[in-house]
Amino acid sequence: MAVLNFGGVNENVVTRNEFPLEKAREVLKNETIAVIGYGVQGPGQSLNLRDNGFNVIVGQRSGGKTWQKALDDGWIPGETLFEIEEAACRGTILQYLLSDAAQIELWPRIEKCLAPGKALYFSHGFGITYRERTHICPPEGVDVILVAPKGSGTSLRRMFREGRGLNSSFAIHCDATGRAWERAVALGIGVGSGYLFETTFQKEVYSDLTGERGTLMGAIQGLLLAQYETLRERGHDPSEAFNETVEELTQSLMPLFAENGMDWMYANCSTTAQRGALDWMTPFHDATKPLFQKLYDEVASGREAQRSIDANSQPDYRESLERELAALRESEMWRTGAVVRRLRPENGEV
Repeated sequence: MAVLNFGGVNENVVTRNEFPLEKAREVLKNETIAVIGYGVQGPGQSLNLRDNGFNVIVGQRSGGKTWQKALDDGWIPGETLFEIEEAACRGTILQYLLSDAAQIELWPRIEKCLAPGKALYFSHGFGITYRERTHICPPEGVDVILVAPKGSGTSLRRMFREGRGLNSSFAIHCDATGRAWERAVALGIGVGSGYLFETTFQKEVYSDLTGERGTLMGAIQGLLLAQYETLRERGHDPSEAFNETVEELTQSLMPLFAENGMDWMYANCSTTAQRGALDWMTPFHDATKPLFQKLYDEVASGREAQRSIDANSQPDYRESLERELAALRESEMWRTGAVVRRLRPENGEV
């Protein structure tokens, strides 16, 4: 593990150079990796592990859409695809990749399969950090580890197929066997991480929940909508409002931002854009930082986790969620976005 300096702060990171794929295969050569769940993270992680030469099986409820997706992806019933409990009992490493709500629901059945020497793997610190609320308390003798790709399972798979990697955090909650660290890092390399940076279960879930509700999803949607609505209210047409709010951001500026950093992007914009951005970033910072601080405090207190548990455990939560997502999908801004995306030259429309 290397110690790298980030802005004056030393951090522990693991790269593919110091822990190559061949070493990961050697570490896990006698393991059966049971990926429990085939929803958000399950497909990307299991397929990447399979393509990288690891012994992988999938556990999923039969008969549903995700079972069919697993079949479509080449998992074979009775050989590499099983009901959840059977896969959990067969695996020496259980990648517990169900939703947080489903993890809570199925935990009593999973716990029975955790014999000493096995490893329980998470990609989110939620279940362990809030264990007083989730009641997920692994038995003694089991390694409890985490690898959390910093993106969706879809992105993890896409970047893997492009020969790139999605950075991941990793953490050790319990090292019962003395092999937890090498197991976690080998799995992180196996699922296609670009590099791995060390954290804790608590820090992972605090940063993850803050990020999802903040700049990754919640805040960005709120900010984009506020600008779009302002332009529309001042007489701008939907296409102009959407292009200025979303399309230029995602198609032009964000790729530059990702490749070279915000400072480089600022330096390569017009002087008018530079002046305005430098002048207005401080008012935006001052307006939003108290909200981010409040958000973090809600996450750290456990109240945000409890709201999620309460909402997602309701019998009609899927129907309720779909109504909310439909309202977002059918809003003018995103209906405009659907039209604009079809007009991109690569789609052959112009």
